[in-house]
Amino acid sequence: MSRAPYQGVDGHVGDTPLIRLSRLSKLTGCEILGKAEFMNPGGSVKDRAAYGIITDAEKQRLLQPSGTIIEGTAGNTGIGLTMIGHARGYRTVIVIPETQSPEKISLLRTLGAEVITVPEKPYRDPENYNHIARRLAEERGWFWANQFDNTSNREAHYRSTGPEIWKQTKGQVSAFVASVGTGGTLAGATLYLKKQNPKVAAVCPDPYGAAMWSWFTNGNTDTNDGDSFAEGIGQSRVTKNIEGITVDQAYRIDDQTALTIICQLLRNQHRRRRPLRQGTWPRPDHRHHSLRLRAQVSVKTF
Repeated sequence: MSRAPYQGVDGHVGDTPLIRLSRLSKLTGCEILGKAEFMNPGGSVKDRAAYGIITDAEKQRLLQPSGTIIEGTAGNTGIGLTMIGHARGYRTVIVIPETQSPEKISLLRTLGAEVITVPEKPYRDPENYNHIARRLAEERGWFWANQFDNTSNREAHYRSTGPEIWKQTKGQVSAFVASVGTGGTLAGATLYLKKQNPKVAAVCPDPYGAAMWSWFTNGNTDTNDGDSFAEGIGQSRVTKNIEGITVDQAYRIDDQTALTIICQLLRNQHRRRRPLRQGTWPRPDHRHHSLRLRAQVSVKTF
């Protein structure tokens, strides 16, 4: 049967281009490329996980026609689940910490999700947003996406992100770098790339306050010092998507360093249209909001 000439948004996840980060490439003497995941229908890499989780659930008959998908998420996975879920005929309920940006919460509701905001709680607390989503799924017979421990997440990256990068670089990729939220991107892409060439380095940069640096460096999650304004990354436990994965190098990146690099990249990108004066920074009263937004950009482009 021939493929339909036109598809809904669920048919346009992935196949994003690699973009050369010219300034960083020049400064380091390396070819540094960013996967343009903002070009996915939902605007982030999480569309891949959402598509993989939904389609795998359909194959296993865990998700019935006109069913309801529920997920605890900091935002981007919820956007992906809502867009792709609606395209495939499902209702979506999102449980999100009230500390997440108002823009994400508003967008989720605009896209048609039912959004439940809850107080921010650590994973060990039974009132953590993930546990609330799980309980609601059990009580009401909904499908719980469970992005953190559902390995359909990393499988989606093994089937798409990794092969795309290998093909786009003609097998010349030497390292893959990704921060950890669920761990699906780092794990799935790394598993594929290392299968093609074991010498491809897997690298995890993490914000302070996360425990993945400690896990990959020391084999435990004891070192969990500091804090970060970055949303969507910064894991404190070893998820099912991370289990069994090793990385070649892990780093901890403080917010100011991340913000400085992002500002330099943006300045270089828009230099011709609107050059910034040397030393120009966001006003102090806008620093936290600007930092959240730019930290999100770093996750999507590095």
